Amino acid sequence: MSPIFKRENGYLFKIYSNEEERKHIHVIKAENEAKFWLEPVIEIAENYGFNNKEIRNITQIIEQYGDEFKHKFAEHIGKRIDD
Repeated sequence: MSPIFKRENGYLFKIYSNEEERKHIHVIKAENEAKFWLEPVIEIAENYGFNNKEIRNITQIIEQYGDEFKHKFAEHIGKRIDD
């Protein structure tokens, strides 16, 4: 199961359950997708289709909800490991 953490401004923020444990989030809109590390600092890891303006907007959203995303990520990964 790949939980959706948030929907905002047309962006979908989620993780894939079969991935690594380093805290990160995927952002999807239309056919575009990017992966952002949540720590040690917020930074883009991969980008498939978003332009620079969109990346700046996404980064601002992640900065706003970063602690919430980190908490939800850890909670989900913990559940996955315990299963």
